[in-house]
Amino acid sequence: MDQTIRIVLADDHSLVRDGIRALLEEEEDLVVVAEVSNGKEAIDMVNEKKPDLLIIDIRMPIMNGIDAVEILNRQGTTTKTIILSMHDSEEYILKSVNAGANGYLLKDTGKTEFIKAIRTVQHGGKYFSGDISNVLVNNLLSGSKPISEKLKPTKSNDNPFDLTSKELQILELILSGLTNKQISEKLANSKRTVETHRFNLMRKMDVKNLIDLSKKAQEFNLV
Repeated sequence: MDQTIRIVLADDHSLVRDGIRALLEEEEDLVVVAEVSNGKEAIDMVNEKKPDLLIIDIRMPIMNGIDAVEILNRQGTTTKTIILSMHDSEEYILKSVNAGANGYLLKDTGKTEFIKAIRTVQHGGKYFSGDISNVLVNNLLSGSKPISEKLKPTKSNDNPFDLTSKELQILELILSGLTNKQISEKLANSKRTVETHRFNLMRKMDVKNLIDLSKKAQEFNLV
């Protein structure tokens, strides 16, 4: 069975595309099947080539990358998408996720993480680098759904947010001032796992930041 991941690159700078192609094709299972320079061309090429993955910049002429991703998802494409951008603003990140992007990486991402992101997305996962994950935790779910959709039904007065024992443990460590890296070392979990638990904590408790998390934890005597 062919395990090759077929990729289309979309960036309006040819030197950037050349660099990405060279980096990707050092891997035996990655092949760039086409390059384009704007979002309109990206849509056309995805529909023509039907690649496994589209790696696309945001700011391009004619049509930007976010609009292209949104259109492709509305069309029902099976091609997965990773935004690769120099922009780490909340606006771009949240719009990309809402458009249906499967991942978001900054252009200064190292090769190891870049390749890991591609393979994670290809196998059905989502991938957002650490800084991007923090933006999602603090902003996306807290403002995208009504409270009734964010919180699970109450199971008990002692645990009104239906937190798991692991989430309660991580909540206590967060409020003690530990970073995600320090928590991962303490619990012998990966940093990505800790970030996921932190994400779920803030989603369930409907908070935007550490201050709100602390206030609500104290209000409900969770720690």
